[in-house]
Formats: sequence, C-alpha cells, structure tokens
Amino acid sequence: MRPLPVITVQKVSKKFRLFASPKERLWEALHPFRKQYHHEFWALRDVSFEAERGEVVGILGRNGSGKSTLLQIICGVMQATSGEIEAKGRIAALLELGAGFNPEFTGRDNIILNGAIMGFSRKEMLRRLPEIEAFADIGEFFDQPVKTYSSGMFVRVAFAAAIHVDPDILVVDEALAVGDAKFQRKCLMQIEKIRASGAAILFVSHSLETITSLCSRAIILENGMLFADGESKPIAEKYLRLLFSETKAETPEEPAQEEPLPVVGDPRALPMQGTGDPFSPDSAFWGSEISISQRFGYNRHEIRTTNGGAAILDYVVMGNGRTDFSSIASGTALTIFMKVQFTEDVTQPMVGFELKTDKGVTITGSNTYLSRVLLRPAGKGDVKVYQIDFNVPLNEGNYFVDLGITKYDGSPPGYILEVRRSIIHLIVTRMTENKFNGIVDIGFGYAEGDR
Repeated sequence: MRPLPVITVQKVSKKFRLFASPKERLWEALHPFRKQYHHEFWALRDVSFEAERGEVVGILGRNGSGKSTLLQIICGVMQATSGEIEAKGRIAALLELGAGFNPEFTGRDNIILNGAIMGFSRKEMLRRLPEIEAFADIGEFFDQPVKTYSSGMFVRVAFAAAIHVDPDILVVDEALAVGDAKFQRKCLMQIEKIRASGAAILFVSHSLETITSLCSRAIILENGMLFADGESKPIAEKYLRLLFSETKAETPEEPAQEEPLPVVGDPRALPMQGTGDPFSPDSAFWGSEISISQRFGYNRHEIRTTNGGAAILDYVVMGNGRTDFSSIASGTALTIFMKVQFTEDVTQPMVGFELKTDKGVTITGSNTYLSRVLLRPAGKGDVKVYQIDFNVPLNEGNYFVDLGITKYDGSPPGYILEVRRSIIHLIVTRMTENKFNGIVDIGFGYAEGDR
C-alpha cells in the first residue's frame, strides 16, 4: 500500500499584477473608474504533485520558472491565487537569504524567535541552542546582529535553525549554494539524516549532481507549469536538454516512441560486421546495415539535444581490440569512435565526452578544447569520425557516457551542435577480486621503512 503523502499540491496557480512604474500603481488605486494600468503575470499555472514521508524531491527550473514562488506558497509565506496546498506536520524552511530573520537581532535571538514561531517554548529552544550553535560554527558572531553577517555566515545559522526543530517537511531553496564546500557537505549529510527519520524534503538546486545524488525524484517547472516529474536522473537529463535547446518548451513533453533495446545474446546487439579503417566512415568497420540502436551499450533512454549544424550518426566502442562484448572488465582501456555528419561549415569543431555513474554524478569528462587539440575544419555535408580514448579503472556497476559535438564561439564549451547524454550504457565487471572501495581505482600504494 502506498504511503499517504505529507505534501499535496493541487492545481496551484499564482498571479501577479505588474506595473511599468510605481506611479501607475497609484493611478490605478485612485482612478474613479477603476482603469487598469497593470498587466497580469502568471508565475504558476495548475501545478500539482505529491511528496511522501522519507522522500527527497528535487525541483529544477530556469530562473523565473516559478520555483521560489511555489516554495513560498507551500511554506505559507505567500497565498496562492487558486488551488490547494495540504501539508501535514511541521514545516522548516530555508528560503532566500534574509527570510524570517530580523537583521537587528543576533543569531541567538533570531533562533529563539524562529523556535517560538514553530511552536517551541523559550526553555526548549535554550536547550537546543548549544547544538545549533555548534552546527553553525560561526564563533563570536553568533551573538552579533545578523546584519553584520556575510551570506555564508547567514546560511550557516539559518540552516542550523531549520534542521534542529524536528521538521516533518524541510524546504531548501538554493540557499546552500553560498556556503563553502565543507559546510555544504555537512548540510547534505544532515539532510540525509532528516530524510532517514521520515521527513519529506523539497530541495531546489542548480547543481544537477546534487539533485541526482540526493533526490529520489525530481520535477521540472517551465513557464510556471509542471513540465516533467519522475526519477531524478532522467529528469535531470531532460532538464539539460531543455536548458541547452534553442527552442522553448511551452507545454509538457510527450514521451518519445522508443525502439526495444537488444538484449545480450541477441544477434542484433553485435556492434558491427567486418573490419576496415574506422576513420573511413563508409568502411566495413561500421557495417552499413547496423543502426545505432543495435550498437553495444546503446541506451534507448538517452537525452538528445540538437541545435543544428551537425549530428552524431553512430558510434563504436572498442576494448582490447574487440567490439563483440556485453560488459567491460574493470581497468580496460576503451576507444570510442564517433561518426558525425555536418550540415553547415564549422571552422573549429570541438568534441567532448563525460563518464557518469548511474545516479548522474560525473566521474570525469573532457573535450578537445580542454585537451588543447585543434580539430580540422569541417564543411557542409562532411562525415567525419573522431576517436576518444579513456580508461575504466572503475568498481563494478553501471555507468553512462555522454557524447557531444560543438563549435568554438569564443569561450568553452562552445556552441552546442548536438549532445547525446547517456547514449552509451557501460556495464563494468571485476577482472579479479576487488582491491579498492568506492568508484575509481586511483592506484593506491603502500610502502614501509625504518627511520
């Protein structure tokens, strides 16, 4: 039986009245015939979703998509124009910097005040203060007015206050981005503890790696509407496609029709027939009768971003001189040949790749710009093959490869022509018994000597 949701958002919309200048606001208020000088702006339109206990829901969206407005409505800071919000339990929120704190009060006084608003007595908050002060770790500034704080100090105190009031729902809106790396790490570990205790967490961040590693689920807001909702990794990749595509999405996407993925042992899964020069696009190396969906490791759930100018037609993965494998042994040196067709003249093409975990966390990535490799110009109609070499000293598991072709436009990573994210699924197995923990074998060694 599915658990009951702790947060239910039903068809929530929010309308703002925008004026060109303050005087037009006054004119409208005083006009004898109630003439309108404003125009309406809908920050949210019919947004609906639920969150269960113990679930971390990431919220993605471009600036102005309605993320902060939605969180403020959930927290009761703002009233929705229409729709309903049902939240069961105590909500602790870390919204934009400065929200809920009096700048004239000290950090200590603000925490006691924040606790009173949450329903805690002064005595109870004084009991919790040492733990909150230790977590914030700002020293003597804890007893200084908040207006003297840096943004990093403020977020330390605000986050410490939010997590130490036993929330049933924790709302975090991008505020952690101003903290240093060590504090961010401490916060993320604390968020995981809160999730394990059964609280629901809504987490807004522009860091896709944080979303995919921390959140079990994610949603995308676009133009104030719910654009997508699902598991965090495919949603993050869909957001990347939305972010780097030239065309704006006005309505939620329709799922694409996908070709069934070949299974291991299926003859269609053989990557190519025959041999030949891989740098000759028409050679037998590629096997003209084989489509990209039949290549080793092809992921039918790839996310493809295309802006025109070039297209990634095909790829071949080679390891130890072979292409007919179903998995990769840890430590194998791999080569990926990528076939690209150009539909416009490109003076400075750039090729790149990324290797990621199955949670979407980038292990490594590079491109020809970073590697100081200058590729030859490509003309309209040209078909070229590019070679990418890398090692997989990885622990056993599932990994994904992104392939991309861009053109230099004055700054890296250049203008995207086409990127195919998670196009290749690599299954890595152990060659022998494990000699390391974690994801990557960095070649750890030991030595012993006498002084």
